[in-house]
Amino acid sequence: MKKILPLLTIALGLAVPAFAQAPSDTALVGAGKPLVDANGDRIGPVYRVGDDGSVQVIVDGKLYNVPAATLSVADGKVVTSLKKKEVLGRH
Repeated sequence: MKKILPLLTIALGLAVPAFAQAPSDTALVGAGKPLVDANGDRIGPVYRVGDDGSVQVIVDGKLYNVPAATLSVADGKVVTSLKKKEVLGRH
């Protein structure tokens, strides 16, 4: 048993980095960053970032949610793979 414990400790120590993930570029998303659609059309500034990485944007007084799975960051802007029309249809 005393020999197994050090081996198990080493094995777990090597396995932990495999579970660690590098922060995605969506970690750079923050309130106030411009949100643009897949065509580069401006949707509006990010109002809030949810715990799940989704963003909220207010357009014409209405709050819209944009799923994290559709987001990336390019040139300092938050880009959604959705079109503006699709975002505004998600109310």
